[in-house]
Amino acid sequence: MSGILASIHITNFLGLGLLLVLWIILFKGMHLMIMLLRHEPLIGWAIGPLGVTVMFLHEPSLLYIWLDVLFPALVSAGVLYVGLFTSLSPIALPHHPLFIAVVLVCGVLLTSIGDLMNALRDVRHPLWGEARILRSIQILRGSWAKIHFTPFGYSYLHDHFGANPTDLLQAL
Repeated sequence: MSGILASIHITNFLGLGLLLVLWIILFKGMHLMIMLLRHEPLIGWAIGPLGVTVMFLHEPSLLYIWLDVLFPALVSAGVLYVGLFTSLSPIALPHHPLFIAVVLVCGVLLTSIGDLMNALRDVRHPLWGEARILRSIQILRGSWAKIHFTPFGYSYLHDHFGANPTDLLQAL
């Protein structure tokens, strides 16, 4: 173990910072692309410190739930492999297959454990309709996200909750 740790050297700090930023952007971008693949009524979206979140009216299908876990995880593993174990790497790492596997698994778990927990929750205890919208709004409010509603979202909130977005956000 000490031999592996002794052989790790950072050769480019700026490159390491850019790799981490690119890793996060591509991971979150894949989430956004999968969200945009859904062709369902859009209630609104939120921009916050945890990225961009899109709120749809209907519960996602089982296929969509697992695509939202698997594809960002694959992108995360790909970015880590290319960024850490090719000639582009800003860090000199050993190329032992077990070490590569451990680094990739840890990186994917770091980025995707929350997605996996959300998917398991959605499969085991799905929320539909108004309950899903209210839970999403409450989570987004807790993360200091700025929530924007579409015209369809305005009419949906007015029809189902009897309130405009400002009143609903203040109540939650």
